[in-house]
Amino acid sequence: MSDFNELDDAFSVRAENITGQDDHENKLRPHYLTEFQGQSHIKDNLAVYIEGARTRNEALDHIFLNGPPGLGKTTLAQIIANELGVDFKVTSAPALDKPKDLAGILSTITERTVFFIDEIHRLKPAIEEMLYIAMEDYELDWIIGQGPTARTVRIPIPKFTLVGATTKAGTVSSPLISRFGIVERFEYYTHEELADIVNRSAGILGVEIDHDAAMLIAACCRGTPRIANRILRRMRDFAQFFNKQKEEPARITLSVVKTGLNRLQIDNLGLQRYDREILRNIIQKFGGGPVGAETLAISIGDSVDSLEDYYEPYLIQCGLLQRTPRGRIATPQAYDHLGLNAAATKKEKDENQRLLF
Repeated sequence: MSDFNELDDAFSVRAENITGQDDHENKLRPHYLTEFQGQSHIKDNLAVYIEGARTRNEALDHIFLNGPPGLGKTTLAQIIANELGVDFKVTSAPALDKPKDLAGILSTITERTVFFIDEIHRLKPAIEEMLYIAMEDYELDWIIGQGPTARTVRIPIPKFTLVGATTKAGTVSSPLISRFGIVERFEYYTHEELADIVNRSAGILGVEIDHDAAMLIAACCRGTPRIANRILRRMRDFAQFFNKQKEEPARITLSVVKTGLNRLQIDNLGLQRYDREILRNIIQKFGGGPVGAETLAISIGDSVDSLEDYYEPYLIQCGLLQRTPRGRIATPQAYDHLGLNAAATKKEKDENQRLLF
């Protein structure tokens, strides 16, 4: 009897919205494909798949979304549910600690529900194996009893659509990826796409913004809508503050954005203070490189994981940093961006090496 009670307790678990997004971010999220800016290659394909599933009144095939953070994976999962007109449940892999957590969620879903798992690469093996059967056979394997008397019970569940999202597709196991019928990768947004997002968000926030101001914000947000919306909200604050002093209606102009970005220490490439500090340390402390990741991380007072996963990717995309077998090297573009003299830095490095020997 206790085994069945445990099973009932497992099924009482519910999926929760643990994405960590605040109310401001949720307010700015688009709700349908027509409102979603950018990623046209993904939108066009999904529109076909969704229409097909809707026409046949079937559950959409499982979808695997991968790409850098902040590009709209969670938002797109919600849009898919809205377009299909079905329920939406969301959780993240770290929240699924035991198989009964997953069983509790899947036992409460309705037909054709869209079930979103964020950071799916962090699923534990036991939960992943349970998910395999649920994705393919739409059944749950549950073990009743212990030892020689243990037996497996197969519990049918409604057909659903699993949407798995990850920022590290390379760490997702091959058996799991192979069970997704639709695999899409998000790309960074262009300046024009980001400017459209900024204009849309400004309208939702009820603040006017000039075209050149929107383009400047778009150029400084690392190709990421989440950062664009975050900067926009701060520019709204600056606009309201400055215009209040002038007793004028709040409007985000180019001068407001320039002043705000300067106060936030964000430059025209979207580099923040720590990004520039990394480049300066490589150039000024280590003669332009090469320098190891651990040494560089210590020099800026941060962890190696933060350096490799958060700071370096964008610096490499901008052509300011190179990863080599010997270490990190600052490119000539990095010298130009920081206004440093590459020849003088090399001469100083050679002089220091000569003094050492």
